[in-house]
Amino acid sequence: MIVATFALVRSPSALIDAFRDRGLKVTPQRQLLFRLLDGNRCHPTAESLHAAASREMPGISLRTVYMTLADLTDMREIEVLSVDGGAARFDSNTDDHHHVLCCECGNVEDVYVGGVSDLEVVGLDGFTPSTTSIVFHGICRECAASST
Repeated sequence: MIVATFALVRSPSALIDAFRDRGLKVTPQRQLLFRLLDGNRCHPTAESLHAAASREMPGISLRTVYMTLADLTDMREIEVLSVDGGAARFDSNTDDHHHVLCCECGNVEDVYVGGVSDLEVVGLDGFTPSTTSIVFHGICRECAASST
């Protein structure tokens, strides 16, 4: 049985404490980004996060967004997700999971796959994998419904 736990990024107040513990500045811009990531399961790009932040705080720089995301990644609070060579996406779910990608709208969602460690893989020829990333490609429910 697969259990989906969704280990999402810590709360904004916990991230503030984590940044301060590391000697990193906690600016209003970073606090806004922490809030935008809180509970966010849509795998945003830096650019989409910047657009959302700009609506609330005009003038926030894309550089600030990238630097904050890099710090969060270094702290293992979020993970970088690369899907099909597109822009890097940032995943606030640090639980062991995989993804589905809609080929119509580009939406990425989390899925859990059981028995990954038991997969029979041909062709590794001495290669020892450290992680596994599975991406299922297809059409999401919303795109399928709109095409009928």
